[in-house]
Amino acid sequence: MKKVYFLQTCDTCRRILKEVNIDGFEKQEIKANNITIEQLDEMYALSGSYEALFNKRAKLYKSMDLKNQTLSESDYRQFLLDEYTFLKRPVFIVDEEIFIGNSKKVIESLKEKIG
Repeated sequence: MKKVYFLQTCDTCRRILKEVNIDGFEKQEIKANNITIEQLDEMYALSGSYEALFNKRAKLYKSMDLKNQTLSESDYRQFLLDEYTFLKRPVFIVDEEIFIGNSKKVIESLKEKIG
């Protein structure tokens, strides 16, 4: 399976989608088409952590003062389901491997994986 979760209004997502060969990928724009419980649980199974999927740079994270709270994995899961901006993006799933976020290291690993 090849899938990418992204946000169309995110300049970084758009740039990465242009530089990575996404032919054959199922694409899901997360604002128009929210992630489901099943999709989030699949990402969790591959990443091992809801926190790893969580975007701590989101404006909402700061405005809700979440950085000063102790969040559990179930808290992260609920926030991810409630608000699309909390998903660290883009998220690529290639076969049984997950690539989360936009760091150079993650994108380079993704490019190596898909050729």
